Amino acid sequence: MRKLPHVLTAWLVIVLLVGGILAAGVQNATAENNGLERTPVLGWSSWSFLREHPTAARIEAQASAMQNSGLQKLGYEYVNLDDFWEQCPGSQGPNVDPYGRWVIDSSRFPADGDTNGIQVVADHIHSLGMKFGIYVTPGISSQAVVKNTPIQGTPYTAAQIAEPSIAENNYNCKGMVRIDYSKPGAQAYINSWVNMFASWGVDYIKIDGISDKNVPDIKAWSGAIRQSGRPMVLDVTQGSYTQAIAPTLMKYANQWEFAPDVECYSCEKHGSSYPLTSWKDVEKRFNYVAEWQPYAGPGGFNDYDSIEVGNGSNDGLTPVERQTQLSLWALGSSPLILGVDLTHLDLLDLKYLKNTAVLAVDRDSIAARRVVNTGTQQVFTKKEANGDVIVGLFNTGSKAETVSVTASAAGLPQKEGGYSLENLWTGKMEKTGSTISATVPSHGVVLYRVRAFSL
Repeated sequence: MRKLPHVLTAWLVIVLLVGGILAAGVQNATAENNGLERTPVLGWSSWSFLREHPTAARIEAQASAMQNSGLQKLGYEYVNLDDFWEQCPGSQGPNVDPYGRWVIDSSRFPADGDTNGIQVVADHIHSLGMKFGIYVTPGISSQAVVKNTPIQGTPYTAAQIAEPSIAENNYNCKGMVRIDYSKPGAQAYINSWVNMFASWGVDYIKIDGISDKNVPDIKAWSGAIRQSGRPMVLDVTQGSYTQAIAPTLMKYANQWEFAPDVECYSCEKHGSSYPLTSWKDVEKRFNYVAEWQPYAGPGGFNDYDSIEVGNGSNDGLTPVERQTQLSLWALGSSPLILGVDLTHLDLLDLKYLKNTAVLAVDRDSIAARRVVNTGTQQVFTKKEANGDVIVGLFNTGSKAETVSVTASAAGLPQKEGGYSLENLWTGKMEKTGSTISATVPSHGVVLYRVRAFSL
């Protein structure tokens, strides 16, 4: 949900990535097969930091910062524009063009001659070797219905496909109503949206505000992307929805975010978006990662929302908690979409974001399962194609604790020689017998790559 508060080593990555895809391909055989997102996407989105104030200059500055910081070389490549790119005059819904589609706010995204402001930004991002994403919500603007705008390339109109009495989720502008996809012209309307985006150079579409009742919208946007001929990731985010539509998501979408926003809106001070999140907002994800584990794999991934690591104390997390967020998301093979200000990166946070051993865990495309959930202790594990097992030992409590799991419970074969443990955050190597254990700080994690060896 994108809602403003009312008050308020590189080679190792490649090796493990290939192996991970082979291992995970069986896991999600029904996933969207449009050739995209065989591994979780990495990138940045405007919502957490810029919120309701995106502009062309600000988006381009973030893209340049992602390149200059070295993050692009590690795979961070998507620059996604969230809400507030469109004209919103009020609760009557977004302004619309002659075919009932949202109109660009040219005061934020000025045109350059005959090139509209969004395409100008997309062209700039592409010139940097990156990809561009954009935001929409389901339905059709009430303004299109009132004006009864024609649907491009058809004899049909907006009023003929709309259900004006049923509001759709549009958290900030409002005024979107449901589309009846049984009506002629409905699919053509969504096709016209996607064809427009394709002409702008869009590589990623986020459709926000989805509930269980929006299955027809998911199918329509997926079909529209296919007919456009341009590869575009389809990201479906919540409003909220349940596991009841997981089969639809797996078949038609590339990633899906079902959890409440990770941003801590009630924590923000002095009109800024800082602090970006809080420990409580991150902690909620443990159960989501466990519950949605069966649905993720190449072609479609569980999205646990923005990574709020990059701005030091403004993240709203301690350094230990930042390692925990990155570790949990990586274990879940979630997209890593940064929500921070890339133009003011904290050096320690940048080091965390560039940890190739942790990135390899995310990019294996395997979602970890939870094997321990006892009070303040949680353990997630997943097995790689080469037999290595990734083990995340988490302590959600208020003081340091020893967190343990047996090798068998972690999915390791019995070996008389024991096991080697590589701490992926410190690089330290250890050996152990039948138990994998560590002293874990409060709200912290010890993330191991475990290998069996013989005497």
